[in-house]
Amino acid sequence: MRRELNATVPAVTTTKFELRGEQGQDGSFERQQSAFRRWVTADGSSGLPAEPGRYHLYVCYACPWASRTVIARRLKGLEDVISMSPVDPIRDSRGWAFTGGEYTDPLAGLEFLAEAYERTDPAFEGRVSVPVLWDRETATIVNNESGDILRMLGSAWDAWAERDLDLYPAALREEIDALNELIYATVNNGVYMAGFATTQASYSRAFSALFDTLEHLEERLGGSRYLTGDEPTEADWRLFVTLVRFDAVYHGHFKCNRRRIVDFPNLWGYTRDLYQRPLVAQTVRLDEIKRHYYGTHPMINPSGIVPDGPEIDFTEPHGRG
Repeated sequence: MRRELNATVPAVTTTKFELRGEQGQDGSFERQQSAFRRWVTADGSSGLPAEPGRYHLYVCYACPWASRTVIARRLKGLEDVISMSPVDPIRDSRGWAFTGGEYTDPLAGLEFLAEAYERTDPAFEGRVSVPVLWDRETATIVNNESGDILRMLGSAWDAWAERDLDLYPAALREEIDALNELIYATVNNGVYMAGFATTQASYSRAFSALFDTLEHLEERLGGSRYLTGDEPTEADWRLFVTLVRFDAVYHGHFKCNRRRIVDFPNLWGYTRDLYQRPLVAQTVRLDEIKRHYYGTHPMINPSGIVPDGPEIDFTEPHGRG
């Protein structure tokens, strides 16, 4: 049964979305820095040793930053080691909510993820974000930076992982780091910089940088199955979460409309290739993705109408084997 809270969390919010100080004076979107950056380590040298059952991951399937951690947890086979619960994809001014059913906090019965932030730091005033890595033992947030959590999931719990998978191979780390920096600045965050821009100049800068990078990646993928070779690394999964949302959301909703991903032969085949990797498709909930974006940004989509299209078949043969 859904709790009474559900009656106050609408299917589409008309409450103004709050960037919480993330709007620059020139109209550009300036993403806040993650507030919690502690690390879990395999040897416990950080003071937070990797242990099965100790840590919990709060995510939203609609959020690309959270999705990269959902994918890594699945790929490594850590489902029985690190528990996980999603928040409702519809967010109003109070932030991410646990509205009942699947969207229920199994640890402390939280109604809003903001409560976890407040318990960790009562003085926290930023925007509450996902993912969140939570420590059951201390009842505090370990980390809310998706890149950090992705890196930890890739190695810290290897002693209990079901699958031997290296997302950050030592020989490729310099190349992966350079790709991560470019992709974050111009693609992962670039779509938001275009979508949340409030001046033509700031929008156009983000738009140009985004498509310059997509053209560069299209060319790169013409000579390599994945970004750094024959197997995907964390750089590929960081890119994938934006590409898989692009045509359904960013192209129209965020005005990133020079070209769709389906118009880039290599990027489109690459997106399908990654989607079809074992265990990945189950992490992509396109209905939640669309409901979240179109239903929670009234300053961009005041009607709250969620488009029925486009039709996208990620299961088509990708031809990149």
